[in-house]
Amino acid sequence: MLTQPTATQPEPFSNSSVAIPPNQLMSAQTLTTLNARSDVKGGLQLAGHLVLLAVSGYLWTTQGDRWLISLPALFIYGAGLAAMFAPMHEGCHRTAFANNRLNDGVAWFAGLLSFYNSTFYRRYHKWHHRYTQIPEKDPELSDRKPQTLTEYLVAISGYNWWTGKVRGHMRIALGNLEGCPYIPDSARSEVIRSTRLQLLVYGIAIALSIGYQQPWFLTYWLIPLAIGQPLLRGFLLAEHTGCTLDDNSLTNTRTTLTIAPVRWLMWNMSFHAEHHLVASIPFHALPAAHEILQSHFTQVDQGYVKVNRDIIANLSAQMGSPS
Repeated sequence: MLTQPTATQPEPFSNSSVAIPPNQLMSAQTLTTLNARSDVKGGLQLAGHLVLLAVSGYLWTTQGDRWLISLPALFIYGAGLAAMFAPMHEGCHRTAFANNRLNDGVAWFAGLLSFYNSTFYRRYHKWHHRYTQIPEKDPELSDRKPQTLTEYLVAISGYNWWTGKVRGHMRIALGNLEGCPYIPDSARSEVIRSTRLQLLVYGIAIALSIGYQQPWFLTYWLIPLAIGQPLLRGFLLAEHTGCTLDDNSLTNTRTTLTIAPVRWLMWNMSFHAEHHLVASIPFHALPAAHEILQSHFTQVDQGYVKVNRDIIANLSAQMGSPS
């Protein structure tokens, strides 16, 4: 259960306390250079992501029983849909583009595709950054981390995420924001209206599929997103699981060194410790930030497979230890 902090509402994406402030880890000039946002770089990244969806979606839906083409295409299409979380996240930080209206519009559209509501998520995510890994303050900690192998497998499947998203969207659409202290009174109407609009779009898509007796909603969205979701769950579990439960950004967040296609697909979110230390750095500058900051972090691991294997091994060790 989240408790309302006694402090005033934090500024957007202010960083939690760290052992060494960012301005002691890099020069002001370097930080200014890294913080530069770009409509061109954001536009090219988004265009590439949408082209991936278009090509893989076309192959998945047109190749029929040519399984050697259609099944890989389905996996890529599903992964691309789930990974629209990344531009939604970047747009909510308003670092994807230099233009803030473009950030907000792309964030909403990307959230629509990935089943997130960006208007809600932006406020929720502010508190995650301000109170990262602080129990009863960080809203991400209200979602129980896996304690057993079974719970891990359920979490990776996306089942908890789907049920939570359906319940959450419906509850907000009905005007219920109880237990959401990160949504200020001034934003309640906007969040509710945005969620209702998003559900309306889904409802129209379902109605069109039924009206034309075509499985469009299932084929182009629901099934692929469900297939891509386990990949995203594994990526997001790696960000903080097993890190310190305190306000030190040098120890409470993990950077995962992964292959270039994954870095590209996830808009460099794998450099997550760098992102949490200085949330104003846009996605395209995070690799450069990593080169400067990597030696200061305690959680820099090689690959998402390794991180998830370590999570499973830790669960097994806990289950085997005497109570």
